[in-house]
Amino acid sequence: MDPLEQLDDVTAAAAFRRLVRHLRHRDDAQNVDLMGLAGFCRNCLADWTAEAGGLDKDAAREAIYGMPYAQWKAEHQREATPEQLARMAESVAKNAG
Repeated sequence: MDPLEQLDDVTAAAAFRRLVRHLRHRDDAQNVDLMGLAGFCRNCLADWTAEAGGLDKDAAREAIYGMPYAQWKAEHQREATPEQLARMAESVAKNAG
C-alpha cells in the first residue's frame, strides 16, 4: 500500500493547508513557473479542491489564493514570457499518464 494512503485525514489536511499558506506567502512564485517545473499550480490546487469538496471554481480559487482570483491576478501575476510558456507546455505534456 502507498504510504500516502496511510496518512490520516487530519495530517493530510494540515500538510495541505501548510502548502497553500506557503504558496500564498510566495506570491513571487508565478503559476506559469510552477507549471513549468512541477506541472501544477495554484489553479490546479483550486480545481482539485473544488472536485474533492464540491465547491464551485470561484470559491475554491478564493480558498487557495486567500482572496478573489481577479484581485490576486491584478496584484501579483506578471505577463508570461515565451520561454515560460514553452517550459509550461513541455511540463504539462508530462502530466498525461
